[in-house]
Amino acid sequence: MCVVIVGGHDRMVCRYRDICKNFGCKCKVFTQCPGNFKGQIGNPDLIILFTNTVSHQMVNVATDIADKANARLERCHTSSSSALTNILQAYCAC
Repeated sequence: MCVVIVGGHDRMVCRYRDICKNFGCKCKVFTQCPGNFKGQIGNPDLIILFTNTVSHQMVNVATDIADKANARLERCHTSSSSALTNILQAYCAC
């Protein structure tokens, strides 16, 4: 499963990747908006939005990509490692 995490804290990027690796997922983490954000997302299976720490522009791009790629979109207000673990447990169990 390919996962894109949009938002979150810069200091947690390695932890986010470790959690995804433990669930057997490939992941990309975007805590800040790069220049070509729309082109860098790719074609994920799941997009996780940490809504407390993300800009409106990044949310708009991520939702557009989710609609076009038929990717699942999960919104979470907190950007903690336990929140990510709970989301991945729900989606990887399917």
